[in-house]
Amino acid sequence: MSANARVAVVVRTKNRSVLLARALADIFDQTFADLTVVVVNDGGDPAPVDAIAGAYAHLPAGRLMVIHHLHSAGMEAASNAGIRASQSDYIVIHDDDDRWHPDFLLNTVQHLDAHPGVRGVTVRTEIVFEDIIAGEILQTGTQPWCSELTSITLADMMTSNRMVPISFLYRRAVHEEVGYYNEDLDAVGDWEFSLRFLSYNSIDLLSEEPLAYWCQRPSLDGDLGNSVIAAADDHQKFDRYVRDHHLRHEIRQGGLGSLLYLAEMAGAQEAEAAHARRTAELLIDKVDRLAQRMEALEESVQRRTSLTDLAKRPGRFLALIRDVLQGRR
Repeated sequence: MSANARVAVVVRTKNRSVLLARALADIFDQTFADLTVVVVNDGGDPAPVDAIAGAYAHLPAGRLMVIHHLHSAGMEAASNAGIRASQSDYIVIHDDDDRWHPDFLLNTVQHLDAHPGVRGVTVRTEIVFEDIIAGEILQTGTQPWCSELTSITLADMMTSNRMVPISFLYRRAVHEEVGYYNEDLDAVGDWEFSLRFLSYNSIDLLSEEPLAYWCQRPSLDGDLGNSVIAAADDHQKFDRYVRDHHLRHEIRQGGLGSLLYLAEMAGAQEAEAAHARRTAELLIDKVDRLAQRMEALEESVQRRTSLTDLAKRPGRFLALIRDVLQGRR
């Protein structure tokens, strides 16, 4: 096994040694073994990374490489550095906090080997919720992600991201067609790359059980948090940036004509949706007020029923009146 392995696994990390240690154990536990791993430490403390990598010093040369960036260059620059430092038929980005089913590489490599015209393949993904307490990773829950998908299409991807890097294996040759990851993006770089990828090629979906686990820690921020949660504002900002970039390119090619009509239609739909939301809010308010009136009516009926029942039993009714007059009730 050498740097010329079938698969290059690029691991992006920064000051998350507890997660990096798990990621490398996860990768080397794969049933498919013809791989090389490139760890890109993007501006984090190098000592813990070297210590973790040292545990794999017994592996043949080229099985595990470490690149240290003196200063953080961003996730997309880390991806590009790892890709360019390796040689392989296939590439996958394995962020240091995510995990695989042991057969992820086996199944995805076999699929691309069996379908030479397919440029990339993704798998069903499960979100795994975690917390880190006293240096220990604790799983707190799971949920399927995009389980309704039956295929990966450019139309769907234009709406929002439909796959995460941990789930996606693709052919290295694709970079000759679509370029590398966009290092100008501080967020949504994997989505933007997928848009360019799908502009030229299709991506197959293995739709059986989940083989990729997208791990999230909603209660944590900083280095141990997830960028999609801890940096939600950046995701929204760069989502807009990407859309404007591609819109400007299209306008330069074909002008504003049809796009102006589409924008008008989208604006009308948005206005209708806003009106529907306001109508729903008013309806909910009316239902709440009706429920309150029903509760008040029910209490009134219960009180009257109780008094009627007392009136049928004069002795008990007189005792109640006596207690009220004496201040007992």
